[in-house]
Amino acid sequence: MKKDINSISPEARAIIRAQVSRRSVLAGVGAVSAAGLLAACGTGSSTGAEAIVDVSDTEKIVRWANWPLYLDFNEDTKVYPTLAAFEKQSGLKVTYTEDIDDNNTFYGKVQGQLSIGTDIGYDIVTPTDWMAARFIEQGYAQKLDAANIPNKSNIRSVLADVGYDKGRQYSLTWQSGFAGFGWNTKKLPKGVRTMDQLFAPANKGKIVVLSELRDTIGVIMLYQGVDPSSNFTEDQYMNAIDFLKGKIKDGFIRQVKGNSYSEDLKRGDANAVIGWSGDIFILKAESDGQFDFAIPESGGTLWSDNMLIPSTSTHKKNAETLMNYYYEPEVAAEVAAYVNYICPVEAAQPALEKIDPALGNSPFIFPDAATLAKVKVFRSLSADEATKFQTAFDEAIGN
Repeated sequence: MKKDINSISPEARAIIRAQVSRRSVLAGVGAVSAAGLLAACGTGSSTGAEAIVDVSDTEKIVRWANWPLYLDFNEDTKVYPTLAAFEKQSGLKVTYTEDIDDNNTFYGKVQGQLSIGTDIGYDIVTPTDWMAARFIEQGYAQKLDAANIPNKSNIRSVLADVGYDKGRQYSLTWQSGFAGFGWNTKKLPKGVRTMDQLFAPANKGKIVVLSELRDTIGVIMLYQGVDPSSNFTEDQYMNAIDFLKGKIKDGFIRQVKGNSYSEDLKRGDANAVIGWSGDIFILKAESDGQFDFAIPESGGTLWSDNMLIPSTSTHKKNAETLMNYYYEPEVAAEVAAYVNYICPVEAAQPALEKIDPALGNSPFIFPDAATLAKVKVFRSLSADEATKFQTAFDEAIGN
């Protein structure tokens, strides 16, 4: 039976009632398997952090750093419904903060403390694949105790064995999503589906792009006919950098930001963005359809964010209890109904279909092969490439 809509959070209900439009699938994009895309990842060996004293039995707390707009939230009560239910069920107090706006910025804040074994103030962090790989490689993540996370078996099969963390010994996917075009439907009623439409004269000074190199540059490279998942050359990468620099110099791009780009859209300072799918769908639901998202016709990027327990956490068991909770299908379904990102829990699809069939069949939450054929995962970079490419990107955006 269909689940009573009043039994879930107001935000989930808002999204269910919103008419989330889905673009028709484009033909002719290179065929890529769903498994190949979602399982794409960084390289490098996994080295665990040294064991530390876990005080979970005496300190009933969990501290979680996540990205903005990334958990079901009740605007009226200012409560995260699934988190409140977890606290009541487990007896643990959760400090949840939206402290991650950009991978590099967050890493820069905590790396020094991690390197000397000082508590960074978090028991769970949620970095993107390539940064999760860095945490693991540097020994900044604790190995998970599978006995405390029996719901780990619910992970989508294509996410269960990624290259940077074979067998998911150190991480669990939080959500996955797409980078593409978001826009204000009142200002741009015809939408934005091509780079030419994004950089139309009417949008000059009204465009924000992501500070995540792999998403902004990945989308530009695809526009230029270069596959960012391939062994592209330095010249091909620098061509995308030159394109970005040109659009900044010409005054089309007003800012380069992390998650806070959503505020530019809400304030009306931006007409369009290179942004993330779930963020835009949340804005759409909250604004009666004033915003929308599309994977560019030339292609978008695919990424995953992952829950890790930092090497300095002394509440490991509590953190694992929280991870396990969010891998319960009914809980994962409610989160997916709010965030509209790709859900990592295999069994959540029928659970979400009980909430609303349209959401349960959304290609933005449970993408089919045709949708995944339109996106690419930015390939792993060597240490030299990572330094050189990040420096070029930072210089291009004025950092």
